Amino acid sequence: MPIIECVPNISEGRRQDVLDACAAAVRGAGVRLLDVKPDAAHNRTVYTFAGEPASVKAAVLALFDAALAHIDLRSHAGEHPRLGAVDVVPFIPIEGATMADCVTLARETAEAAAAAHQLPVYLYEEAASTPARRNLEDIRRGEFEGLAAKMARPEWAPDFGPSAPHVSAGASVIGARMALIAYNINLATDRLHVAKRIATAVRHSSGGLRFVKAMGVTLADRGIVQVSMNLTNYEKTPIHRVFEFVRREAARYGVAELESEIIGLVPSAALTASAAWFLQMNDEFSDAQILETQLRQSS
Repeated sequence: MPIIECVPNISEGRRQDVLDACAAAVRGAGVRLLDVKPDAAHNRTVYTFAGEPASVKAAVLALFDAALAHIDLRSHAGEHPRLGAVDVVPFIPIEGATMADCVTLARETAEAAAAAHQLPVYLYEEAASTPARRNLEDIRRGEFEGLAAKMARPEWAPDFGPSAPHVSAGASVIGARMALIAYNINLATDRLHVAKRIATAVRHSSGGLRFVKAMGVTLADRGIVQVSMNLTNYEKTPIHRVFEFVRREAARYGVAELESEIIGLVPSAALTASAAWFLQMNDEFSDAQILETQLRQSS
């Protein structure tokens, strides 16, 4: 059977009972829940699960049921931009599935979610209905608070669902894409303007590294700032290149990197490439030298 991964982000990262209810809803659909990554500062949680297409669709619809019953964006606050209670739902081909399969699944799931909850849904990335909706940040610009005014413009009518926001759940964005790495670098400072300037320098849309999306945010509970990023093609712009870029930009402001973190799951090849670069391995090094790789291939 084809295997598809799904990595939905919901706008809740603090209430454990809500996170548990959403996880239970996903598990009940028969998929394998691989990871749950809440972030209190962002007030957001990333779920990662995988399975055959019908079960993945059922899991997403169950997640919508659970999340919309508990999340009200009218009283929601967090560092991460958000448009909806279930903010974004990407489908990713893993094994025996194509991008076209994921596009079809995205459209079917979007239509079903919109009908079940009278919820506006936009399609993005490979499933986008127009080039203007391909990039998630373009759809999400203005966030929940600006959604009603945005949707009043004809060009921002949703792909599915009503032409006005859901009163408490806003709108959702569903699509298909390749594997993405959510990668954050925390800085040893509380100066938000430094994180924002570094984010501007590193992100592709403002002249930085290709396949990098970035923003600067405050982690108020820790008294530090963060450069929060999505790496949309780790092969062409690897993690180590991003880390070194941010580190050198931070040094310009007399700031050190405190630590970095990966949100959710990451392909092993992304970490192997970074390890090989930092260790300055020669060109003869390959994944075949990794013990676990050989064990999997010989089993």
